Amino acid sequence: MSKRSLTGTDFTAMVLAGAKRLTEHAEHVNSLNVFPVPDGDTGTNMNLTMTAGVTELKDHGTGGLGSRAATLSKGLLMGARGNSGVILSQLFRGFSRYAASLEEMNAAQFAAALQSGVDTAYKAVVKPVEGTILTVAKEAAKHAVYYSRRTTDITELMSEVLAKAKEALANTPELLPVLKQVGVVDSGGQGLVYIYEGFLQWLQGGASSEAAATLGQAPAPVAKPEQRAQTAVPVHAPASAQAKLETEDIEYLYDMEFFINRKIGEIKDAVFDEDQFRKALSVNGDSIIVIADDEIIKVHVHSKTPGDVLNLALRYGEITQIHILNMREQHRDLLIAGMDAAPPMPELFAEIPAEPAQPVDPAGIPADELAPYGFIAVASGDGISEIFKSLGVDVVLSGGQTMNPSTEDFVKAIQSISAQHVFVLPNNSNIILAAQQARDLLEGERSVTVIPSKSIPQGIAAAFAFQEEESVEANADNMQNAVQHVKTGQVTYAVRDTMFDDLEITAGHYIGIADSKIVATEEGLLETSQGLLAKMLTGGDEIVTVLAGEEADEEMTNALVAWIHEEYPDVEVEVHNGGQPIYYYLFSVES
Repeated sequence: MSKRSLTGTDFTAMVLAGAKRLTEHAEHVNSLNVFPVPDGDTGTNMNLTMTAGVTELKDHGTGGLGSRAATLSKGLLMGARGNSGVILSQLFRGFSRYAASLEEMNAAQFAAALQSGVDTAYKAVVKPVEGTILTVAKEAAKHAVYYSRRTTDITELMSEVLAKAKEALANTPELLPVLKQVGVVDSGGQGLVYIYEGFLQWLQGGASSEAAATLGQAPAPVAKPEQRAQTAVPVHAPASAQAKLETEDIEYLYDMEFFINRKIGEIKDAVFDEDQFRKALSVNGDSIIVIADDEIIKVHVHSKTPGDVLNLALRYGEITQIHILNMREQHRDLLIAGMDAAPPMPELFAEIPAEPAQPVDPAGIPADELAPYGFIAVASGDGISEIFKSLGVDVVLSGGQTMNPSTEDFVKAIQSISAQHVFVLPNNSNIILAAQQARDLLEGERSVTVIPSKSIPQGIAAAFAFQEEESVEANADNMQNAVQHVKTGQVTYAVRDTMFDDLEITAGHYIGIADSKIVATEEGLLETSQGLLAKMLTGGDEIVTVLAGEEADEEMTNALVAWIHEEYPDVEVEVHNGGQPIYYYLFSVES
């Protein structure tokens, strides 16, 4: 079906069709994980990210294409999970930036928006790797710009974009040797291809009725809610925070939320410098959140001069939906009622990160009552969570390889901690980007350092290295140094037959992973564990820590420990019940 322009309604239906297509094939994307382990999660992360974006689009998407693209972008940004989800959110963020002023979009503009998405995504990744979703998006966008000079039909253009994306996907094993070695294409790139397939299906009319049927609902996540739910578990949350706080110590007492409509009012389309606006708000305010596009600026701030804030806002347009709360008055009411938590605030715009019922405002707490440091760690398994608690971690986010916390999960966790500086331990390479994105969103409001821990043993080592009397910089250096000196081992089972570094792997057999490389595989769990540890233990190693998973057998664990004592008599062995799913054992080796 020929189509020369996309309206806002078209864009919504096309995105829903793309999300639906991804949902239908998310498990296939999961199966493309480089390692043949049972927790391949790229499809799940991309699907959950798209679900967050589509939910936002369904609930708040109105107006022209640019407005709806911005709404989608905000939902994706806050719902992004894992590296693939973060990159996907950045692709659409760049797309929305280009489309921001457009009511409708022609073929050339669609191509330019795809290219803007690629530019934004590459800038967001510190060290872009070719042979991934980035490459697929880049080649598809480059071809779109080229082909848009030869057609005005968006359907024809999208067909070319999809064909080029598939070609680039097929070539990913040539760019990333590990893909070629295990015989798969890049999983993130495959997920993007599925989204593009949904786009084209809708444009061709084949998915019209299906997309229309799903306009009232977001695509369902692949996994059961109880398997994917992210739960923030406060460990050392400030006790009786309201009781400790004197009412008059709340310096920035007016909690303000409002919109600035830049298209109406006495001043229209004034040049808006977001950095300068934030600096002006910070003179007499904190807890600042500003989300801006060409039409609407959405503002949240705690201020002691609300009149100045509103006068500042009026320079950029007409103020709407003003909500101002006197937090001193609220605090008095809480003390009288004997409560220790504030009632929930009315939620004016869902795309701003949801805050705790009474968000912690470090600037409003006396310095002697504010902890110098706070900690967030990601962990899966009750035993591992308890270990982090014992090391002083304030919030444990439930998650791991298959349950990646979203950017919003990290934002909420950071905002819940009453501390001058917050350290975040992602404990998984696929979670680091989401944690860093949360840090960037809170820049100017909270002081946050993400320690790039890629495993549970690395996270535990980092937490051990922390010294409260040291400076932020010294602690960050010490923790990152500790991370680099820990060897991590994992034992799970293979979900498919494959070859990896001359190892013939059989589905159903156990595999041992040393850091990021499969080094052992046997039919038996004990033999695989022994083979893995034999590869990990070298001269000078002194301590082996064993974290037994939820399916680990005590008799098997005892036999493994006995073998370590016999083969490595000088090595100290510690055993803990980690309770982690999927991985029978996690090993930490330290020298």
